Order: sequence, then C-alpha cells, then structure tokens
Amino acid sequence: MSVSVKDKVVIVTGAGRGIGRAYAEELAGEGAKVVVAEIVENAGKDTVQAITGKGGEAFFIRTDVTDFETCKKMAEDAVSKYGAIDALINNAALYGIDTRSLFQIPDEEWDRMMNINVKGIWHCIKAVLPQMTKQGKGKIINVSSGVALRGVPFLLHYVASKGAVYSMTKALAMELPLITKANITVNSICPGLTFTQASIDMMVGHEKAIDVNIADQCLKRKEMPDDLVGAVHFLVSDASDFMTGASIVVDGGAARY
Repeated sequence: MSVSVKDKVVIVTGAGRGIGRAYAEELAGEGAKVVVAEIVENAGKDTVQAITGKGGEAFFIRTDVTDFETCKKMAEDAVSKYGAIDALINNAALYGIDTRSLFQIPDEEWDRMMNINVKGIWHCIKAVLPQMTKQGKGKIINVSSGVALRGVPFLLHYVASKGAVYSMTKALAMELPLITKANITVNSICPGLTFTQASIDMMVGHEKAIDVNIADQCLKRKEMPDDLVGAVHFLVSDASDFMTGASIVVDGGAARY
C-alpha cells in the first residue's frame, strides 16, 4: 500500500502559521494539492506563496470555521478547483491564551474556545461530507492534543476542547460509514508541547514548565512542527485506509499509555 500523497486534494484549516503551515508545506512538497483554509488572509496567502515558490500547488480560501457558510464555500471551492476532496485536516484552533484558574476564565473566552476548537471541526466535517460521500472515500484528520490524555492545569477550557476532539473522532469513526455508506475514515493526532511562535509567546514567564515538560518526555528535546508531519502524511496516504477511530500521539513519549 502506497504512502504517497501525490495528487491528493487536501484541505488544511488554520494553515497560515505554526503546525498547520508545516502540514500544508509538507504535503504540497510531496505532490498534494493543498487548500489553505485560513481566517487571516495575509497568513494564508503567505503559506500559498511559500508552497508555489517551491513548485507546489495550493490556493487560499478565507475560512472562519465558526461560520458554516464559509466552511461550505471552502469545500465547494476545493471541488471547483481540484475536482475532489481526499482529506480534511482539522487543525484550526484557538491557542496562545493566558493561563488562569477555572475561576478566572471569562464566559466569552470559554465560548470562543468551544466555538473554534469543537464546533469548527463539526462545521468543516459537515461541509466536506457530501463530496467525500460522492467519491465513496475520504480521510478526516482531527488535531487533538496530548493535554487531552495527560491533563494540564490552568488551561481548563483548552484541555476540555481538545478532549472533545479526541472523543468526537471516535464517535465519528463509527457514525460516518453508517450514514454515508462510504469508506470515510476519522483519526486524530495528539501533539505534545510544540514550539510554534504561539507556544513560545505563551510560555514567556513559564520557562520552568518547559524544562518540566521535556524532562517528562522519553525524548529529551523540544518538539517542533516538523516532528508532526510524518503522522499526517501517513494518515492522508492510502497506507492508512483500514485505520479509523485511532489517535496517533506524537509527543516524544510524554503520554506513555
């Protein structure tokens, strides 16, 4: 079974920066046709420029995952441009927030977290399902987090949202084949603390926590966005066709169960 992603049409949400951009650039570099779905126009266009500048194929569509109509347009534009949707990577998420106790989290911040990190995935999946059903096949890859497995203090709403993504993945893996009668798989990736700019900014003043996190890993170094692209590549490829409802933990061995 091939691990090639050549000519696969892949939507990556939140692909304007950090891990999402790493996913988009890796897949395009291996021959995939990438839809850069991003709410920040300049960031999304920068990713496309980086890809096309190296001879890859990609286009940008402004997408607000909290707005189903823009998600629907994202899917329609992908089909109009490339004729298919082989994979959806649900990467867009609210991150880089202040750490605080559960008593200090404002209601509006809790709601925004759930709207982006949980409802956004629901919207994007609903948007791509008609095309994947028509094709008879599709890959949905949800980005959860190692915090859903380990728990961390002072980020309750973020941890709760990523726990929801982890559980949604398993429920959807069971449900989608039943309602679509198609070979649509749903898996998730659980990254550890990954050193994107958002993580670096969030950890200012908490440098000791970085040392503690690395000490808890089996592999004693910082996790970088490029450490995650191999798992995504595999899940997009045909080699993962009989794999669904699973979570691949990529965290240097921090969560060992």
